[in-house]
Amino acid sequence: MARIAELVAYPLKSNDGAPVNRAELGPNGALRGDRTYALVGAGVDPHAASVGGDGGYVNGKRERAVHGLSASYELAGPTDATPTAVTLSRPARSDLGVAADTRTFALPEDGEALEAWVGESLGYAVDLVREPDGGLPDDRAAPGPTVVSRATLETVASWFDEIAGATEMRRRLRPNLVIDDCPAFWEDRLFADHGEAVRVSIGETELFGVNPCQRCVVPSRDPDTGEPIDGFRETFIRKRRETRPAWTESDRFDHDFRLMVNTVVPEEEWGSTFAVGDTVEIEVVEPEPSAGG
Repeated sequence: MARIAELVAYPLKSNDGAPVNRAELGPNGALRGDRTYALVGAGVDPHAASVGGDGGYVNGKRERAVHGLSASYELAGPTDATPTAVTLSRPARSDLGVAADTRTFALPEDGEALEAWVGESLGYAVDLVREPDGGLPDDRAAPGPTVVSRATLETVASWFDEIAGATEMRRRLRPNLVIDDCPAFWEDRLFADHGEAVRVSIGETELFGVNPCQRCVVPSRDPDTGEPIDGFRETFIRKRRETRPAWTESDRFDHDFRLMVNTVVPEEEWGSTFAVGDTVEIEVVEPEPSAGG
């Protein structure tokens, strides 16, 4: 039976994840603390901005140098990944006259200091924005935990000599839930056609699988250096097409540069918890719910 092998929150959007053993579902159904903070260009409204490459978020789609920043966190609690402090490290940049450095910032108290330090690292002003109620997910219509299987990570990593196994592939794709004891692309069972959703039981919690995630440039880059893999998109699309299971068929899967599944969590499940080892079972196909509905 499929089960949760890894739970990962991303307290500072577009930066390193924080593996946890147990996680509460907060408002909107996201893991509590996931994407609570984000960096945006100075003056950008994070709720109005697109997460695309020119949308104002300081993310890997827009800023390759983000990959050079590494982060570790102090978290609010055993089921709450809201960061109370973040330690950031950066490499030296001779083009900006910036030395390699590591700093720890209490949150939210040291927000302005963090903005100044990251702005110096990147060469332009940034704002640190905070959304404690539901975080700042990429898919605002399906803000629940993202799901992929470990076998999928292993399979996709094997397509590229430059990728050192499932863990690195997970860092490139940035899922919240990694599922074990199931075949590659098992998560493709978690979406149906437009207007439909797949009810999924995880432990004693239920959510809906909705949409196969459209990928961007980020998975093609080394998560530490930003160095790209030449021809990544073309190889990925070719191999995805060659290995696509029959159960992937859906009018949502309109091209082969999709991997991982976005979810919606019904409001009555907010406050429930997931844990590593919880079983995952596919229930039935139902009409698509709205976020928080």
